[in-house]
Amino acid sequence: MDQMETEEAAEVSIPPTIPKEPPKIQRLDDSVVNRIAAGEVIQRPVSAVKELVENSLDAGSTSVNVAVKDGGLKLIQVSDDGHGIRYEDLPILCERHTTSKLSKYEDLLSIKSMGFRGEALASMTYVGHVMVTTITKGQLHGYRASYRDGVMENEPKACAAVKGTQIMVENLFYNMIARRKTLQNSSDDYTKIVDLLSRFAIHHTNVSFSCRKHGASRSDVHSIATSSRMDSIRTVYGVSVARNLIKIEASDNDSSTSLFAMDGFISNSNYVAKKTTMVLFINDRLVECSALKRAIEIVYAATLPKASKPFIYMSIVLPPEHVDVNVHPTKREVSLLNLEVIIEKIQSVVESKLRDSDEARTFQEQTVETSPCAPSSTSKDLPSGSKLQKVPVNKMVRTDSSDPAGRLHAYLQTKPLNHLAKDTNLTAVRSSVRQRRNPNETADLTSIQELIDNIDGNCHSGLLDIVRNCTYIGMADDVFALLQYNTQLYLANVVNLSKELMYQQALRRFAHFNAIQLSDPAPLSELIILALKEEDLDPESSENDDLKEKIAEMNTELLMQKVEMLEEYFGIKIDTHGNLSRLPVILDQYSPDMDRLPEFVLCLGNDVEWEDEKKCFQVIAAAIGNFYSMHPPLLPNPSGEGLQYYKKRKPLSNPEDGEKSSYDADTGDDVEMEDVVERKLLSEAENAWAQREWSIQHVLFPSMRLFLKPPTSLSANGTFVQVASLEKLYRIFERC
Repeated sequence: MDQMETEEAAEVSIPPTIPKEPPKIQRLDDSVVNRIAAGEVIQRPVSAVKELVENSLDAGSTSVNVAVKDGGLKLIQVSDDGHGIRYEDLPILCERHTTSKLSKYEDLLSIKSMGFRGEALASMTYVGHVMVTTITKGQLHGYRASYRDGVMENEPKACAAVKGTQIMVENLFYNMIARRKTLQNSSDDYTKIVDLLSRFAIHHTNVSFSCRKHGASRSDVHSIATSSRMDSIRTVYGVSVARNLIKIEASDNDSSTSLFAMDGFISNSNYVAKKTTMVLFINDRLVECSALKRAIEIVYAATLPKASKPFIYMSIVLPPEHVDVNVHPTKREVSLLNLEVIIEKIQSVVESKLRDSDEARTFQEQTVETSPCAPSSTSKDLPSGSKLQKVPVNKMVRTDSSDPAGRLHAYLQTKPLNHLAKDTNLTAVRSSVRQRRNPNETADLTSIQELIDNIDGNCHSGLLDIVRNCTYIGMADDVFALLQYNTQLYLANVVNLSKELMYQQALRRFAHFNAIQLSDPAPLSELIILALKEEDLDPESSENDDLKEKIAEMNTELLMQKVEMLEEYFGIKIDTHGNLSRLPVILDQYSPDMDRLPEFVLCLGNDVEWEDEKKCFQVIAAAIGNFYSMHPPLLPNPSGEGLQYYKKRKPLSNPEDGEKSSYDADTGDDVEMEDVVERKLLSEAENAWAQREWSIQHVLFPSMRLFLKPPTSLSANGTFVQVASLEKLYRIFERC
């Protein structure tokens, strides 16, 4: 009875099943939709960098510089020298689906640009804070605007700007807590960004790329524009990769099967790595193709021993109508017509190349000559890509002058030391340099270390505190800048400060310089003659032309004897024809005034004591410091009274309106004149002065805070002049 009652009670306690109504469908709020879409396009910091770099390439840039902080979560800054953004386009720049790449859907059939969706910048504004600074050709100044949630926050503000566009994305994923927590490993994300820039650098050989951590003095990626793809690979991935690559080509012109052309490089049988590196561009678009990658890996596994993982670079060109680019939110993948046929043909060519490579497999051997500081030994190079055990610093040996790892610059002695006095060629200089190496600082020469120690030991502590903690106010005149330090106001000579900073950086970056590629190589002899003419009190006189040419010829011959040392140690490249083609980068995002290049070359030829190592390096660094220092431009400052230099007088087109007159000697009549401004020259001067002031504020002073050790001499030569003190001003006003 009790059991039956319990069962009945249990049955009563179960509520009857009530059929549920279908959930109501509702329209999501626009802010939710936009943030969801942004999360698909900008999946992590490297996604934002890729979109911004592709925009820079679409803008026709020849230089793209990337700076990253905390793996991109705190800051991503991409600067280029492209055509810029129109002022009237700034209000809609970051709205969704606004683009300059297409206007109708059919344009996708022939799209050649990398961007087309109009979602990248908009997506960044929904998950970060975006600021854009841009200037277009012909403008006297640029504009800066900030964006949030797809909308421009304020009217664009006029500002100083260099050619192109700079986009800053700060606090990425600040409103997506879960996403941000999963991306806390900043080193992993920065590695992905470096890898991305490396891939762009080896394909777009006509563009220079750099990538560095924010505040770092050296770039982790730095490539210069070059005509050789192999040179780009060597610069970015190292000599050990480049020397083990095979050129590969494949194509098909049969419209019934497939139309494509492929060229690239694949690793040979001597290359060994633990993972595959595949860099694939299709119609200049960086993409991934897992099917092609897997097919090539199968060939390597079947052809080479130990299933070596390859390095692959391929550029495939197809008719635009055979590629569907609109298949992935981040454009990471594309869809190809006749993909299976293309893969089969490429796979066949790769297999053929690898079999030829395996038959001719070689092992490189290096023989080290006996010298006082290097024991005689013979060693075989390990296969490229293999992981080496960490070697103690005091046991590292430099074996490759182009490899940035372990910059020791030890060179083998090929002649006895007693021949040094007679032999002044580069081999003797290198042997002499090696003998003076400091064993405790294997990355630098003893003479360089002594010069740096002199800088550190002669540092003025008071000026150092001012430099580290001052606030830049503005330029007081052409030379002096106003600085505020605590309650004091100072005038600082920017020419002296920049000269000292560049000198110190030239020594600290010794043998570690990035390069500025000159668009037109400059003949040394012509530069020296120009410098001699500038020094001549009577430049119109032709009496000393023969002497000038003789001096230019002698200095050119001298510098041609030192080309290897100048390039190896200071990044100054002189080609075999006597043309200056590269200059070193002393501060990132700053280029010297090329009007002072002749003076610099003449100084190298006349003032350097090549026989004394320490004095030689010191004078070259001082010459670099003077050349790179921020002198006022040679064109007069067009503001204020300087405007008169850009005016010329010419006869009035309508004499009745004129008030000025001039006597015409030919006709004997008075001719009415007017002042006309030379607009082109004036615009050039305004740009030069604006760029200099921008560089002083945004390059010089931030770099000074990081790197400058002000010497004691700057405290006594008028470089710093105190012009006001808040305490003293208070005393004056208290008396009033």
